[in-house]
Amino acid sequence: MTLAQGLSALTASPTASPTADEASASATPLPLRPPRAQRAHRAAREDFRLLDDTHRAARQMLQQFNTLVAHLDEQGLDVQAEALASEVLGYFEGPGRRHHADEERLVFPELDALEDAELNALVRRLRQDHHWIELDWRELAPHVRAVAEGFNGYELPLLQAAVPVFEALCVDHMALEEAVVYPAAQRARAQRAAGELAASCS
Repeated sequence: MTLAQGLSALTASPTASPTADEASASATPLPLRPPRAQRAHRAAREDFRLLDDTHRAARQMLQQFNTLVAHLDEQGLDVQAEALASEVLGYFEGPGRRHHADEERLVFPELDALEDAELNALVRRLRQDHHWIELDWRELAPHVRAVAEGFNGYELPLLQAAVPVFEALCVDHMALEEAVVYPAAQRARAQRAAGELAASCS
């Protein structure tokens, strides 16, 4: 067969028709991606849900901290005390500390932008709380770590005196955030997202 004959044969070959499934797939429109502002609003709801979850975990861990101190007083250092201390240490060295950084990044800037004197005063107080909570934890951490590692290098009287103060500071701090600051920050972010959505549709 010559080249010309081959080209002629190819041109004359019938084109295969698409199957029903292929035709249906090609006719189905792809889902539209939500507007950026709507996606941001969903992300904001998830951010605050995670913050609330961390508060619940913090309350549970503060209860466990009290359980640890009572156990040390009644039973002394043993395997159960080591396990309790390891969990307390893991929380306040990890998620608890990151939680404050998340609030500094996600919550407080929303309120700073409102330039509301009352809210700004609350944010200053909460930032100061973060500082005091960190200092208190640094004092407690070596004693908790000693228990977690099975050493007697902890001072029970210090833990008995300091843990209730630490707990009260954390609980008051979280209550203020949940009652006033989180709702205000959520409203501020929702209003900003609504404005961005309206601007994107205009």
